[in-house]
Amino acid sequence: MAKTVRPESKKAAAPRAPRLTKSQARKFLTPVPDECVFWCNDGQLLRDVRELGEALSAMSDWTFCYHFNEAKKDFCKWIREVVGDEKLAQSLQTAVNREQAAAIVAERCSLLVRKAD
Repeated sequence: MAKTVRPESKKAAAPRAPRLTKSQARKFLTPVPDECVFWCNDGQLLRDVRELGEALSAMSDWTFCYHFNEAKKDFCKWIREVVGDEKLAQSLQTAVNREQAAAIVAERCSLLVRKAD
């Protein structure tokens, strides 16, 4: 007697993130207006995500912890509200230290540059 196999129930697919367009990539890489730059407590001014990535690689852990801790996530807020890159803001929130934050931003910048060209 042949055994009947029931098909597995189909799980709802997770919603796909919208694809990154060339114009979005260019927008995310564009320097922000002067009145919207990020002022680090060590005096650095950051105008775009590339500068943020470079700054994260070189800044002191003290400066990083001042702007990125349990109480506040200044870099994420700036990226979300000023730069407009929600994906990067969400990814950056998962960072546990300065080096990981720098790697997240560098990876996103690399993707943005490839997409913008």
